Amino acid sequence: MEKVRIDKWLWAARFFKTRALAKAAIEGGKVHMAGQRVKASKELKTGAQLTIRQGWDEKEIRIDALSDKRRGATEAAALYTETEQSLLDRERRAAERKAANNSHYPPDQRPNKKQRRQIHRFQREQNLD
Repeated sequence: MEKVRIDKWLWAARFFKTRALAKAAIEGGKVHMAGQRVKASKELKTGAQLTIRQGWDEKEIRIDALSDKRRGATEAAALYTETEQSLLDRERRAAERKAANNSHYPPDQRPNKKQRRQIHRFQREQNLD
C-alpha cells in the first residue's frame, strides 16, 4: 500500500472507534500533520509525522506502516511509533492531573437545609459586591 486516507488510517490504527469520529476530530482541528491542519481525504505516506489530541492527551507519532483495515490492537500498534518526548510529556501531564485531584477532599456528607441556605445567602452577598 502506498497511500491511504488519514481518516481510514486513524480508524485502522485504533485512535478512534469509527471513521466518523476520526473525520470529526480531523475537521475539529484535533489532528495535525507537520504542524498544519489536514482534511479527512489527505493521503498519508510512511514516515509522516502526526499530532493527535484526544481528551487531555496530545500524541506525536510517526507513521511506520499503512493500512485501511481495522485489525487487532497489537497489529494496530505496529502501524505507528510515538516519539519519546510525547511519551514523557503525557506521563508528566498525567502525574500533574493526579496530584491536582489528590489535593481535593470532598465533604463527608451533603449540606443540610440550613447549611444550603447559608451557602446561598453567602453567594448572593458575594454577587452584590
